[in-house]
Amino acid sequence: MRIRLKPSSRKMVFIPLVAATYFMVSGGPYGIEDILGGAGFARAIVILLVLPVIWSLPTALMIGELAAAIPAEGGFYVWVRRALGPFWGYQESWLSLSASIFDMALYPSLFVLYLGTFNPALTAHSRGYLWSLAVVILCCLWNLLGAPRVGDDSVWMSALLLVPFAIFVLLAFRAALVHHPAVQWTHPASGAALSTAILVALWNYMGWDNASTVAQEVENPQRNYPRAMIAAVALTTVTYVLPLAAMALAGLSVSSFATGDWSTAARALGGPGIGTGLGLAVVAGGCITGVGMFNALVMSYTRLPMAMALDGMLPRALARTNGRGVPWVSVLVCGLGWALALNLPFERLISVDLVLYGTSLILEFAALIALRIREPHLPRPFRAGSFAFVCLLAAGPTVLIAYALYVSRGEKIIGTTSSLLVSAAVGLLGPPLYWFIARPLARRRPAAA
Repeated sequence: MRIRLKPSSRKMVFIPLVAATYFMVSGGPYGIEDILGGAGFARAIVILLVLPVIWSLPTALMIGELAAAIPAEGGFYVWVRRALGPFWGYQESWLSLSASIFDMALYPSLFVLYLGTFNPALTAHSRGYLWSLAVVILCCLWNLLGAPRVGDDSVWMSALLLVPFAIFVLLAFRAALVHHPAVQWTHPASGAALSTAILVALWNYMGWDNASTVAQEVENPQRNYPRAMIAAVALTTVTYVLPLAAMALAGLSVSSFATGDWSTAARALGGPGIGTGLGLAVVAGGCITGVGMFNALVMSYTRLPMAMALDGMLPRALARTNGRGVPWVSVLVCGLGWALALNLPFERLISVDLVLYGTSLILEFAALIALRIREPHLPRPFRAGSFAFVCLLAAGPTVLIAYALYVSRGEKIIGTTSSLLVSAAVGLLGPPLYWFIARPLARRRPAAA
């Protein structure tokens, strides 16, 4: 028996794809506060301008080529499997899904953090966990409506969360022109603080490939994916750099600036009148970011078990879809896993998430290069460049991932256990899972067409 995807009557178009990608990667300036606190204005802005060139843009070009050439449901898993074989395809999916466990708990926590800023009583005691659980349930139900609906709703959510920052930037530039405050571009920073700032920036710029897993639910993916990736890189960079530059020019201090402090900066900038309303709007935007990022990533990650089930490496039930083409069993199973992980202290495990994601990204670049060699005549509506340029594209992300590995070697997260050791332990589970579970399961029944 072969399992086929139920076609959806409506598909995601360009602007919703950009908005959904934006939420998968960024979701606004929320989360970059620790970069500023660790590096100061000048270094933070340099980091946020350089990383898109050597980290985000190469990844976006890689995704643009592969998504246009192979617009398959499951995205990067399908690319790696096709280029390097089923073993490496399974490792790609394992690394991505295990990274999601460390990653997905952060976004409900972000929602709770900003909700608590509005009213601490709302999130006191067990209420914080209940709000996080509500975000998981809401987004899983939301995703059952289909990828086009998630994309459309990402448009208005991104507009709502960015409006307060547009006002913030305008007020800051006005303050700079009227009051001419002293600008403190530099900030004392230790080597460890600067390394942490770079790692946080890498984390805030990762996730571009997540948009690829819903390729069959996107209108004209050959045209829309390359354009959407470039547009999302530009939007993310601008919405990171402009608020920081505005803060600097307005003379605001970076002292003790950490996650959740955008509302404090907004109140200081707007003064007694405008500042209160702007601060509340920024808090509301933080809540929207938490929900929007989790919602978009549910759409992305839940297509991986479906694609693996279609290839015979996971139980057949995970490939079941509803009338809108949504793998509803995969949504429910993944949602349960993320819900069970909510109480774990994953804020300390960003480096583990980064290492696992980075390793999967290297496999994707390897797939890009391998397909250029193995399938030179594969129709490529968009090409990232010549073969030599494609090899060069992989260099920047690879060096940055190696740097993340080097920095994380001494970071202790569980007693005396380093994040590098935890990353290695999780990653090395992939091969035995393939050989002892996925491969025998695939042999017992034919892969789906």
